[in-house]
Amino acid sequence: MDQEAARTARESLDLAFRMSNILDTGLDRHTLSVLIALCDLGVNPEALAAVVRELHREPSSSVTMPSPLQTQNQ
Repeated sequence: MDQEAARTARESLDLAFRMSNILDTGLDRHTLSVLIALCDLGVNPEALAAVVRELHREPSSSVTMPSPLQTQNQ
């Protein structure tokens, strides 16, 4: 990716992140970036939105993922 394309992508993500904050979605910049990338790959945005809504409804204790440090030390 050339510098101009990288700058444009960064600016687009910044704008999407600001809109996300205004709408109080609770999405962090990394998550938003992943969702945008999935849409760019052709994933249905409505399906992604449904998954995100469902994950927000789940109690955080029901989903436990090991930290990268835990998996590296084993």
